[in-house]
Order: sequence, then C-alpha cells, then structure tokens
Amino acid sequence: MRSVKGIKLIIIFLLFTIHCLLFAAAFASEKWPGVDESVVEKYAKEHGREAREPLINTDQGDLLLFVFLLAGAVGGFVAGYYWRALTEERTKNKDQRTQTKEDVNVALSRGQRVSN
Repeated sequence: MRSVKGIKLIIIFLLFTIHCLLFAAAFASEKWPGVDESVVEKYAKEHGREAREPLINTDQGDLLLFVFLLAGAVGGFVAGYYWRALTEERTKNKDQRTQTKEDVNVALSRGQRVSN
C-alpha cells in the first residue's frame, strides 16, 4: 500500500514538472532584451552612433568558453608557480603576525612573555 502511494506521488510530481517545463518553453520563445539592446543602443542612436561588429566576436560557437578555459589555465599556472611565495611568507614572519589565543596559551605554558 505504501509503495503504491509513493509511485502515485512520483507520477504526479513528474507530470507537474513536465507541465511546468512545457509552459515555460511556450512563453520563453519571446526574446528578452538585455541591457545593451534596451538602454545602451537606445542612447547610442540618440547621439548618432550606431552599433557595429565587435573587434573579437565571442558569440561564435565555443570561443567564449575557450577564452575562459585559457584564462583559468593561466591563472592556475601562475598561482601554482608562486604557491611557495604565497604560503611561506606567512611562516617566515611569525613574529609580525597577529597572535591567536593558541599562540598566547602556548607562549604562557612555556613561560614566555607575551607582547600586545
């Protein structure tokens, strides 16, 4: 009995999901103007400047995806190359960093003087 209720619930959920997706697809066919079309182009036309093709057109296929991939690879390489400089600087300057409660407790347990 319990599994029949579960199956009915799943079927109702799937039908509702399909209905919502079809409803959204029917009204999504209208084009929503972006900021460029609705604001920027409007003021550009008022001031006598028409839209022109971009110097590097990233709307062609996967070019924009490739550009982001390349930027991520370069950023990862740079971060990896300088990883030691980024992480070891903190350990070299232990005296200059802000003391935590643990540092103070360790220093006090060793009988060291703690400076503010």
